[in-house]
Amino acid sequence: MSIEAWGIFALFWVMFVTSPGPNAVNCIQNGMALGFVRSLWGVLGILTQATLFLFLSAAGITALLTASPTAFFIAKLVGAGFLIWTGLRNWVRARTPIRAEEQPGGSIYIRAFLIATINPKSVAGYLAAFSQFVQPDVPIAQQMWVIVPTALSITAASYCTYTALGAGLGRAALGAVGNLVVRRVMAACFILYGVLLGGSTIPQGRGI
Repeated sequence: MSIEAWGIFALFWVMFVTSPGPNAVNCIQNGMALGFVRSLWGVLGILTQATLFLFLSAAGITALLTASPTAFFIAKLVGAGFLIWTGLRNWVRARTPIRAEEQPGGSIYIRAFLIATINPKSVAGYLAAFSQFVQPDVPIAQQMWVIVPTALSITAASYCTYTALGAGLGRAALGAVGNLVVRRVMAACFILYGVLLGGSTIPQGRGI
């Protein structure tokens, strides 16, 4: 993976894991209720899910490349469409208040893992990321040595920050995360990324 491709991927991943969603709210709530150190088990649960989905996505893209370059091209278009759809949905939902929910009992780690796993953004988002940024002419395993540490480092930093906000600011952190301007800027970034990545895919498809 080139430096330019890595930079684009890293920027996308920052946007992907910092956009307000169930994982962010759960981290803030954990920080509010349990304090920063104990809440890190929740961050570990998210990182476990991220690692699992990264390798599952890599396996899926590898299968697509093996089966047909055309299938990979279609996956790239679908991934770009997903990013645009996510941005539009988030833009519409930006006015919906983010509310804290009652914290259930049980393991902090398992609850965080389950919330991350059932999040609709997860499966489609990981596949969208891989379809856009994986280079078909470079072995997937070689690219994973760059993608996985980058993605996990950014993910850990993002959700540790949300946890710290919850521990330090309490309920005010939910208000900051739920700010209309912040949420719509993130939504616009998703739309822009989807349009740009989808547009860059089309010329490559003509050569198939």
